[in-house]
Parts: sequence; C-alpha cells; structure tokens
Amino acid sequence: MNRRDRQRVGIFLGMVAPGLVIYLFIVAYPIFYSVALSFSDFNPNAGGAWNLIGFTHYQTMIQDPYFWHSLKNNMIVVGVSVFGQIPLGLLLAYILYRKMVKGVNFFQSMVFLPQFLSTIVIGLLWRRMFSADGPVATLMQWFTGDPRAQFDLMLQADTVMYPIGFALIWMYTGFYMVIFLANMQKIDGEMLEAAMIDGANEVQVFFRLMVPLLAGTILVSTILAIAGSLKGFDLIFAITTQGLQRNNAMVLPIYMYQTAFQDFTNPMRFAYGSAISNAIVVVSFVLIGISNWVGKKLDPEEV
Repeated sequence: MNRRDRQRVGIFLGMVAPGLVIYLFIVAYPIFYSVALSFSDFNPNAGGAWNLIGFTHYQTMIQDPYFWHSLKNNMIVVGVSVFGQIPLGLLLAYILYRKMVKGVNFFQSMVFLPQFLSTIVIGLLWRRMFSADGPVATLMQWFTGDPRAQFDLMLQADTVMYPIGFALIWMYTGFYMVIFLANMQKIDGEMLEAAMIDGANEVQVFFRLMVPLLAGTILVSTILAIAGSLKGFDLIFAITTQGLQRNNAMVLPIYMYQTAFQDFTNPMRFAYGSAISNAIVVVSFVLIGISNWVGKKLDPEEV
C-alpha cells in the first residue's frame, strides 16, 4: 500500500469512525445487551450475577396469558392505525388537495393541531372525556333519559380499547394527512383534469388514479404506523389509568415496563422484560415484512 492509498484509508476511517462509534454505543450495544440479557437470570438485587438459562424466559412468555392479552391489544392498536388513521388521512388530504371545502389552510391546521400537543395532555383529555362523569357520559344520560346511566367504557375489558382507538385516530390522522398532501402536491394536476374531462368522477379519480400514484407513500405510512403502534406507551398509559389497574388495556410496551421496573415479586424481572422487548421487535419485523410483501404484490411495476 503506497502513501496515497494510506492517506485515503486514513481519511475514510476519520470520516466513518465517529459515526460508527456513536452507532455502536447508542444502537448496536443496547440491542446486543438486551438479547443477551433475555437469555440470562440477571438480578441486580442478587449481586448482579449473570447465568445463561437459554430460552426459559421465552418459554415463560409463550405460556403467559398477560403477554397474549397485551399482544391482542397491540394488534387492535395496529389495526386502528393502519386501517383507520391512514385511510382517513388519505381521504382528508384528497379533500383538501381538491379544495372541496373552503378554508383549506384552516382545516389543515386544525387536523394537524394534535401533533403540537403533549401526548400526556391528550391522554388526560380523552380520559376525562370518557370518564363516568365526563361529557360522553352526560350525552349518554341525555339520550337515554336516565340520569343514573353510567358510562364505563374505560373500566370494561371488552370496551376499554374503543376510547383508545378514538384518541389514536384523533391524534395521528393529521400526521398522515400532511404526508399524503405533500405528495399529492407533486402530482401533475393536468393528469387529474384530463381524467375528469374523460368522464371520471371524483370517486374514480381517487381510487383509480390517486391511490395507485401514492402506493409507495401508503406503504411507508403503513410501516410508520406499525412501528409507532408497537412502541406506543405514553398515550395509552395516560388515558387508561383505571384500565391499567385491571390490566384491561395492557399493551406490550406497558407490560414490558411494568415487568421490568414494577414487578418486584419477579426476581428476574429485568431479564424477562428484555425478552418481552425482543418479542416486540420480532413482531414489528414480521408485520413490516408482511406490509412490504403486500405492497410489492399490489404494485403493478413488480408484476
């Protein structure tokens, strides 16, 4: 290796090394540490000793009813995000793009407004909305004519996810609306006008022209929705304090948090919590892989 080649290698390492070191310490190290921890019986209260115990935590997790209950609730959140937020955001973006309403900037700002609010504040707001003496309960009493009617969605295991779904749609629809609106503005408007001249109505333009053109954006939004749904913690934690006390609204991130940092009856809570966090990552990869596969099947360029 001559002097010039050594200089090139030195320059390359000087440019890559800082980013690589940061990546190893901030991203790679926590990942490997979490995986290793899930195969151990690590207990900081017992002197911090490490003993490898294999797949014991994962076998326990498979037999844990709370894990499956949390996974079920997480799948509900994913369904609300993918089949609620994204279609509604796409529809609102199309309405604003086609200027079907007056005050486009006003409505765009109002729908996007929840993104500027604290998630904890939004959770407390919706918890108050659906409380037994909140506005929704008052409306229910007014419609039924029974002043003693109670609204206990937040306390029932079968209904606690409904208020959470409303809150998720209200909070994140504006985010996807802005993404779709930004990509719609890149589309040549003459193409849409030509379709209208040829006799297509708004519904046909939306489904046969706009949706195929935004297929890539829809796929990216789906991946973002899945990733955000499986790591969501703060909104659900804030909105369902009473529901969490009964484990009704438990989702995987909250179950992992309670297992690792609150369940002092479990001597290996940190290791078991790491196993749950790794399960969240695996579920995320599976769902994202399915989304990519479906996206390629629906993309005419891939056929």
